[in-house]
Amino acid sequence: VQVVESGGGLVQPGGSLRLSCTVSGLTFDDVAMSWFRRAPGEAREWVSCISRSASVSRYADSVKGRFTISRDNANSTLVLQMNSLKPEDTAVYYCAVNDRGQRGADICTSFDWAHQYWGQGTQVTVSK
Repeated sequence: VQVVESGGGLVQPGGSLRLSCTVSGLTFDDVAMSWFRRAPGEAREWVSCISRSASVSRYADSVKGRFTISRDNANSTLVLQMNSLKPEDTAVYYCAVNDRGQRGADICTSFDWAHQYWGQGTQVTVSK
C-alpha cells in the first residue's frame, strides 16, 4: 500500500492551501481516511477523518469551521481544504488509512491504532 501526500507549502496567515493524498494498493472505498499533523516539538495530532462513503466526517476542535475533508473514491484521492490558516497550523501533515475500528460500520475513528498505513507527510508553514 502506498500513501502519498502533496500540496503543502508556505502561506500567509489567513490564506488557504489544499492538500491531496493518493492511495494505491488497496480498495480505496473500503476504508475510511484521516489527516494528522505534527507541529515542531509536539506530539502527532489527529485533524480530521472521513468515512468510506463520505457520509461521516469529523474534525478536531482546533480546525472545525476552517478545514474541510473530502474524498474522490473513483480516483482514490483524499483532500483537505484548509482555509483561514493560522501560524499554529504549521506542521507536517500526514494522510493515513483508517482501516481498523469501524467494525463494518460506515464511520471513521481518530485513534492512532486504527490507522495501519501512513504517508511520508507534507510540510505546511503559515507565516508572514
